[in-house]
Amino acid sequence: MYLINLFIDNAMRYTELGKTGLKLSNLSFGASSLGSVFHETKEAESIKAVETAIEGGINFIDVSPYYGYYKAETVLGKALKIIPRDKYYLSTKVGRYGKDGVNSWDYSGKRATESVYESMERLNVDYIDIINVHDIEFQASMPGGLQKVVDETLPALVELKKKGVVGHVGITDLQLENLKWVIDHSEPGMVESVLNFCHYCLNDDKLVDFLDYFESKGVGVINASPLSMGLLSSRGAPAWHPAPAALAEACTKAAKYCEEKGYPIEKLAIQYSVSNPRIAGTLFSSANPANVQRNIDWANEEPDWQLVEEVQQIIGNQKRVSWSNT
Repeated sequence: MYLINLFIDNAMRYTELGKTGLKLSNLSFGASSLGSVFHETKEAESIKAVETAIEGGINFIDVSPYYGYYKAETVLGKALKIIPRDKYYLSTKVGRYGKDGVNSWDYSGKRATESVYESMERLNVDYIDIINVHDIEFQASMPGGLQKVVDETLPALVELKKKGVVGHVGITDLQLENLKWVIDHSEPGMVESVLNFCHYCLNDDKLVDFLDYFESKGVGVINASPLSMGLLSSRGAPAWHPAPAALAEACTKAAKYCEEKGYPIEKLAIQYSVSNPRIAGTLFSSANPANVQRNIDWANEEPDWQLVEEVQQIIGNQKRVSWSNT
């Protein structure tokens, strides 16, 4: 039985996501780590991490069937069994999948519809608050291009919305231009939210260039990966990171500078990414309850803005240098 007293006094802020009516916590929980995406994780610890997030005031959880090839949804579903449904908003995705370590993509309307019902079964829920088309840049390079997302994937999800299976429809991608293209070519109001990653963090704030556009369309904005997929960490970027060497080197210098100042770059990165009131929520991922609590504590504090400026000066001409996700 879930006995923890939820939503006690804390400094978490809540912002409406576009016109959805959903007020998301400025720090939100990404469940990819529950799928052992980055390293092997323990199920009991993963479930405790979700509980810690909710207890700390986080009310938005994002996942995908792709994370851990269904493992993240399965583990999250076990956690959600013991958490009252009205304590969180839940987001999952369609379009990107995988099995036995092999990636696959299918943006057809038929597969999208099937995937939603499969996800609900794994997640132990009968309703999904936000359903997203996952990483649309992969469809951009396949037959039909992004037009297939407009013509097939989104209409299938809108049909599920009409049936009351899902609440709202969104799209996700690393490339902001792709998000804009799909919105421009879709019926007004079809896309209600966007989820973009690695473009509102200490080393890259390109997302701000698109906020006026998204707001003009009534589209809510979710940010993800405040540590820029590990670039902004004391231990440095993981070996698989796709960032150019010069950017990784600049971020390593910035991390060492923060260490000398006694202010972990992870702390500064979290605080910076949750600071923009025009962004409804920023997703981080961890299967470690202690790390979840630490990030919540950090997010509830104002960043050292002088240090933000100094770190960005160190990053210098590598600021806004990005990479492809495909």
